[in-house]
Amino acid sequence: MTTNGAEHDGPPRVAAVLTAGSWGTVFGKVLADAGRRVTLLTRDGALAERINKEHHNPRYLPAVRLPDLVRATCEPAEALAGAGLVVLAVPSQALRAALAAWAPLVEPTAVYVSLMKGVENGSCQRMSEVISEVAGVGPERVAVVSGPNLAAEIAAGEPAATVVASASPATAAAVQAACWTSYLRPYTNADVVGCELGGAAKNVIALAAGMLEGLGFGANTLASLMTRGLAEVARLGTALGADPMTFAGLAGLGDLVATCASPLSRNRAFGEKLGQGMTMEAVLDEQRQVAEGVRSCRPLLALADRLGVHMPISRQVERVLYEGLSPLEAVKDLMSREPGAEYREPMVPEARAAG
Repeated sequence: MTTNGAEHDGPPRVAAVLTAGSWGTVFGKVLADAGRRVTLLTRDGALAERINKEHHNPRYLPAVRLPDLVRATCEPAEALAGAGLVVLAVPSQALRAALAAWAPLVEPTAVYVSLMKGVENGSCQRMSEVISEVAGVGPERVAVVSGPNLAAEIAAGEPAATVVASASPATAAAVQAACWTSYLRPYTNADVVGCELGGAAKNVIALAAGMLEGLGFGANTLASLMTRGLAEVARLGTALGADPMTFAGLAGLGDLVATCASPLSRNRAFGEKLGQGMTMEAVLDEQRQVAEGVRSCRPLLALADRLGVHMPISRQVERVLYEGLSPLEAVKDLMSREPGAEYREPMVPEARAAG
């Protein structure tokens, strides 16, 4: 069996990665390791020059050598020229404005690939919905990559898996082939809604996981949080039409475990500082990289309110972030809620018998 996806998809494609943050840079490396020619877009001309000269990104991944197939530019038109894959890796709240400027430069048949895990403030749209609206393309031209994909570990070549979701099986298969390497195993999935919501909502749960770490709680507490957090993510997803099985997979449980348990997670690290007593404003000043859960918390809850979905953990995270509630009080509030059945809908007799 080959370990290079390029053999499954004809000649290497040209890819543009917008922009060269940590995950964008690492995904560019993945694409190049799979045989694609990759151009990273950065706003900093000096950084682009260093990437091209030294073959590493000194700002985010100074110890990781980038393949020769990776180059950088600060000119969007140069990055997008001839690119059949347009990979978007910007903060979710910045996507709409950035893509409005880039979309006229994109090749007419290019596939858009979203690496972003967030929900847009105001519109409550998922990132694939923003892409389709701003770029004027159908869902068959958009793919979403999501899973337990901590950038530093993938950069180091540690074995990992991910999910490529698209409304089009052909698009999902093409992106799968474009990022299949000896260390990253991509699976396809038709459930774009579930994959995106799993990726966005787990960031909010990871903020809570970090708070527990900062408060000094142990494994029982974390396991309970993650399990009940997954339950509320799945409730929201299924209310929006997602496949419940998605939340048991890589884009659901897998991503949640990695993000809640690893100190490499931005959201967990952010939450840990809150648990240690720092204010949100102080953490924002100190932490250079974006913790998407901070910005996606409110639009996710707005979606939940619209659909009548109960998300108590996410609601407590919102109160800590924006209402000044202490993390310890948030835990006390959750623990004082009236207990009930683990599953809201009882299993039917046939299901019990089969189980």
